[in-house]
Amino acid sequence: HVQLVESGGGLVRPGVSLRLSCAASRYTYSSDCMEWFRQAPGKEREGVAAIDTSGGSTYYADSVKGRFTISQDDDGNTVYLQMNSLGPEDTATYYCAADGGRCYMLNSRYRFSYWGQGTQVTVS
Repeated sequence: HVQLVESGGGLVRPGVSLRLSCAASRYTYSSDCMEWFRQAPGKEREGVAAIDTSGGSTYYADSVKGRFTISQDDDGNTVYLQMNSLGPEDTATYYCAADGGRCYMLNSRYRFSYWGQGTQVTVS
């Protein structure tokens, strides 16, 4: 069983940065796909950034490309989302998700078996 715990959300002004963390408690797969999703009130949950923990390839939604960076620590058990130049449109609950297997793109939410509890990011 994999547990994912997000942290790092908060209330910030437009233009500032935040870094979210997702700590995974699990045994290490040979490879994983880990993805950050976000969900704003009244909207669908959307993928914003994914990382293939084996090869290190990363993938981004157009809406965050150039502003957000997904990364992992050396053991692959913690994934980060560095968010720069935040705007009100980034306000949402952010979730991390994990699944065994490779990542080649952003994924549907239905791929993922494991989810964190979410962390709120409010830009105002």
